[in-house]
Amino acid sequence: MTGPAREGLRARRRRPPGPYRRLFAVPGTRAFTAGNLLARLPMGMFGVSAVVMVAGTYGSYALAGAVTAAGLAVTALVAPWTARLVDRYGQARIAVPAAALAVLGQLALVVCVWREAPAWTLFAAYAATATCPNTGGMARARWARLYRDDPGALHTANSFEQAADELCFMLGPVLAAVLCSALFPQAGTLTGAFLLLTGVLLFTAQRSTEPPPAPRAASGSPLRAPGMRPLLTVFLATGAVFGSVEVVTLAFVDGPAAGAVLGLMAAGSCAAGLVHGRVRRSVGLVACLAAMTALMTLPLLAAAGTGSVPAVAVSLLVAGAATAPTMVTGMTRVQRLTPEGRTNEGMTLAVTALLGGIAAGSAGGGWTVEHLGPAAGYAVPLCAAALALAAAAAGRSTARAATA
Repeated sequence: MTGPAREGLRARRRRPPGPYRRLFAVPGTRAFTAGNLLARLPMGMFGVSAVVMVAGTYGSYALAGAVTAAGLAVTALVAPWTARLVDRYGQARIAVPAAALAVLGQLALVVCVWREAPAWTLFAAYAATATCPNTGGMARARWARLYRDDPGALHTANSFEQAADELCFMLGPVLAAVLCSALFPQAGTLTGAFLLLTGVLLFTAQRSTEPPPAPRAASGSPLRAPGMRPLLTVFLATGAVFGSVEVVTLAFVDGPAAGAVLGLMAAGSCAAGLVHGRVRRSVGLVACLAAMTALMTLPLLAAAGTGSVPAVAVSLLVAGAATAPTMVTGMTRVQRLTPEGRTNEGMTLAVTALLGGIAAGSAGGGWTVEHLGPAAGYAVPLCAAALALAAAAAGRSTARAATA
């Protein structure tokens, strides 16, 4: 090796580690992240699998969208209570039985579809999955405890978690679509149920990084924190973007490639999230939502103007670039507003609002597809993004008026 080459190698060795390498230097972080990724992958599988199962067996995207919407709506009601129990008694004691109950609900849905049971049984079975623990929120609670005195590292951790969310939602639909089309319609749900329970068991086994349980009266409810409710409204509208895009894209593509097309949007968001984690200066929530609204015009223009699946796929990839910065900025604000000792509950409230929005978006997207066609369905996520932008702008104006 020549002299300049040796000097270059020494310089690289002396270079300080990057933010992500420093993030995982703490013992136990890699282990709980591995289990958490396994548990989160099914989150991108269950919705697609349910839509494919129900629509394929009962011949109605409207019914499929309504079933998933009803399950998400029930989850939005149950999840905060599950998170409150997690904060009070610890992640390991609550998450495992909660995941087991959710898996039983998924299995019940599989049986109902397989037996072509009456439609009402599908709603009941999918509602039983509402106890599924928010493993993403539990992971963020661990990072918040580990890096409570290091805002830069916490920003990187939140960006990584959002990128992990997008990675799971990128791979999950693809895996679900492939399994359901290549094997049988219930294969995606069965695989997701196995991964969920396995991942939760691995995640909760990492006790060294688990936040300690908080007593019941440790602090007030996160819902009462100033600014929290307007922020949850923003998450609600943002969730409608995700829910409607999923159902509309499944109907527009209508085939095994639908999962891959949906995965492209998550891929764009995942890449943007990782880049965002390296940038120390964050962008405001209103600016992020403005970018999301502008970019969500692309799928509508591609679908209505060309009717081409590749054009829609590329537009979703570009549109996804605004998702992760928006979610990272919003989740960071939730962490700041949440009282000490209620971190998991605060994170779950944000996810609950997202789920409620996803439920509304799924139902709205399904109805629009049924009555106006798949191309027109892309107007639903555009309107939802505009609503989220308006809510964020109104919340900022109210906050300024209150401090004036």
